[in-house]
Amino acid sequence: MSADAERIWRATVLTMFPEMFPGPLGLSLAGRGLERGLWAMDVLDIRVFARDKHRSVDDEPFGGGPGMVMRADVVDAALAAVEGRPGPVVYLTPRGRLLDQALVWKLAEGQGVTLLCGRYEGIDQRVLEARAVEEVSVGDYVLSGGEPAAIALIDAAVRLLPGIMGNEESPAEESFETGLLEHPHYTRPAEWQGRVVPGVLISGHHEKVCRWRLSEAERVTEQRRPDLWARYLKRKGRGTDRGGRKE
Repeated sequence: MSADAERIWRATVLTMFPEMFPGPLGLSLAGRGLERGLWAMDVLDIRVFARDKHRSVDDEPFGGGPGMVMRADVVDAALAAVEGRPGPVVYLTPRGRLLDQALVWKLAEGQGVTLLCGRYEGIDQRVLEARAVEEVSVGDYVLSGGEPAAIALIDAAVRLLPGIMGNEESPAEESFETGLLEHPHYTRPAEWQGRVVPGVLISGHHEKVCRWRLSEAERVTEQRRPDLWARYLKRKGRGTDRGGRKE
């Protein structure tokens, strides 16, 4: 591998369904970046590392219960095959640390990530501990497997890489970058079905536009995400809400 290739941000995915990749990551911004060599992806089929003729990767859980559990020995063999690659090994699971923009930035600023996609009831805990695998969740809901979560994580990280987005200023104004949800957006026509664009946006006054966008971002965040709003106020050292009331 050349020095330039080693510097490229690389996503390594371990999955039982390699045909799911690149999927949507092969389209739009991420897809164009992949074609241009701005980032890279390797996908490995976990079943290749099974040891029996049936390529079994799972077995019944000790202690009983529904479903099956992915075997420690098979997963360990798959992880051993990619050992030494830069970046953390992450297992996508509902019980993991919640994926937020701060973690996305941390991953994007590194050299890459190895993503372990579980299926069934999950993965034998012993291999996760033995390999010091980090656990990350994309939300408080359950998916059929880790693949959609892996796609979401990769998409979030790739769009932050240099050269991926056309307007380098865009990420700074998006939801969660400032601790706020994003302000509303408008485009032509200026009037649509009796609804008009806020006058400040067509005033040509850049400073007023900036103030309006911040005010709207604060309003939306306070209304829709009280948890984010509370953290935003704490970070800003503010003790009142937008209406001037003491919290």
